[in-house]
Amino acid sequence: MEQFAIPPLNPAAGQHILLASSEAHPLIKTGGLADVAGSLPASLREFGHDARLIIPAYPKAVKRIRELKTLGDLQLPGARATVHILGGWLADSEVPAYLVEAPEYFCREGNPYTDTSGRDWGDNAERFMLFCEAVARIGMGCPILDWRPEIVHCNDWQTGLIPALLHNRDERPATVFTIHNLAYQGLFDRATFDRLRLPPELWSLDGLEFHHRLSFIKGGIVFSDRVNTVSPTYAQEIKTPRYGCGLDGLLSGLGDRFSGILNGIDYQAWNPAADVHIPQPYNAETFAFKAENKLALQREFGLPRNEEALVFGHIGRLVEQKGVDLILGILPQLLAQPNIQLILQGSGDLAVEEALLAAGEAHPDKVGVYLGYDEGRAHRIEAGSDAFLMPSRFEPCGLNQIYSLRYGTVPVVRRTGGLADTVIDADIAGIEQGESTGFSFVRPDMDGLWEAVQRCVDLYRHHPQHWRRLALNGMGQDFSWAASARHYENIYSEALSAVGMTETA
Repeated sequence: MEQFAIPPLNPAAGQHILLASSEAHPLIKTGGLADVAGSLPASLREFGHDARLIIPAYPKAVKRIRELKTLGDLQLPGARATVHILGGWLADSEVPAYLVEAPEYFCREGNPYTDTSGRDWGDNAERFMLFCEAVARIGMGCPILDWRPEIVHCNDWQTGLIPALLHNRDERPATVFTIHNLAYQGLFDRATFDRLRLPPELWSLDGLEFHHRLSFIKGGIVFSDRVNTVSPTYAQEIKTPRYGCGLDGLLSGLGDRFSGILNGIDYQAWNPAADVHIPQPYNAETFAFKAENKLALQREFGLPRNEEALVFGHIGRLVEQKGVDLILGILPQLLAQPNIQLILQGSGDLAVEEALLAAGEAHPDKVGVYLGYDEGRAHRIEAGSDAFLMPSRFEPCGLNQIYSLRYGTVPVVRRTGGLADTVIDADIAGIEQGESTGFSFVRPDMDGLWEAVQRCVDLYRHHPQHWRRLALNGMGQDFSWAASARHYENIYSEALSAVGMTETA
C-alpha cells in the first residue's frame, strides 16, 4: 500500500481531531453540512490542531480529492466486501482527508442519501452503519494509519452510531456530536436493528430505541461526551416540544453537555472581492460594482437587463422547512409590483419544482428558475441579487443568509434559529447606527413574509442611501470560522476531560 505522508504540525499542536461526515465540500455537497465539514477542519488546523476529515468514498469524492492513495484494508464484520481506506487532501487546503471505500455501498448514481429519482436508498441503514464501524475502528487506533484521534467529531444521523459503538471501549477517544438538523433522524424499524447486529443492550430507552424504532441520531445524542447544535437559538428551540421532534426531553436532560455554536463560513471561498465565480468583483468601497453582477445574472437567467429592478434571490432545498411555499404564496402580490424580479435555485419536492417552473413560464420577464444545485451559480445569485428571501419555518443555522450579508445582499428571513442569531431587523435608527442588517418577521405564514417584503421594497425604492448603508452594515459583519472554531476547541477540551484524557502538549 502507498504511504500517505502528512507533514507534522508544530510539536506543541493541541488536539488530534477526526471529523466524520456524510458529505464535505468540495468533495460532495447537498447542503450546509458539507460547507461545515469542509471548512471547520481547515480553521482548526490554522489554530495548530491536527484536524482531519473522513467521509464515504462516493465517486464524486474520489474524483475530487487531491493526491489520492490507497492506505490499506479494513475487515468489518458483516460487510459485503473488503473495505479500503483511501487518503488524500481537500482541494486548495492542507486538510488531510480519508475516504471509506466500499463500492457496493457508496459507488452509486444520485446523491449520498437518495437515488436519481429522489427516493432514499433502501439500504441506508447498512451503508451508514458500515461507515460508522470504519470510523469507530480508526478511532480506536488502526495499524494502517500512523495516527490516532483523541477526539472523534460526529455530524448528523449518518454518524450517530459512532459514539454508540465507542462508548464502552477502554481507552476510547472522546466523542462530540453535532446536530445540523434534528428533523432528519435516521429512523429504521426493529428488524433493521437486528439485521445490523448491533449489541442487544443498545435496544433500550436509554440507548437507540425511539418509539419502538432504531434512531441513529439518538445514538449520537445519548452516547457522546458533548453534544451541540449549530446556533444558540436553535439549541433553545429544540429543547421545546414545538421544535424538538420528540427528543426535546432528552436534549433538555443533557444540561451542560449540550450547547449551541453558530456555524461560520469560509471567508476565502465566499469573498466578493476575489470570487472567481462572479463576473465583477467588489467590496464595501466599490459597492457600486455589484450592479454589474445583477446585469450578468439577469442575462444568465434570461430576464430583461434592468439595473433599476429589485432582484430577489433564493437558494435552497425546495421543502416545507425552507418556506418556499410561502414565496409561491406571495408571488402574485410580489410580481404585481413594478420592477421586481425573482431568481431561484434549488431542488426537492416535485410539486414545488413544478410550481416554480410554471411561474417561470408564466412570467418569463420576472421569474428565473434553475432546478438543481450549482456552486458557481449560487455565488452569482448571491452577488447579483439585491435581496435574499429565506422564510424558513425553522433553521438550525442557515448559511445563505450569512453569504448574503457578506455579499451586501440584504436578507429577508424568518426570526428563528440561526436566522435570529445572524440578521438584525431593519429600522431607520438601527440602519444609521450600523446595527440593522436585514429584515425579519415572526409569524411563519404568508402575511408575515409579505409584511417584511413590503418593508424591503419600500426601503429600496424610497430610501436608496439607507438601503446602501443597510447592505454595507451586513458586509461589515464577521461570521468567519475563527470565533466558531474557538468554541469547538472548548467543547473538545470538555469532552477530553469527560473521558479522563489530557490534551496533547
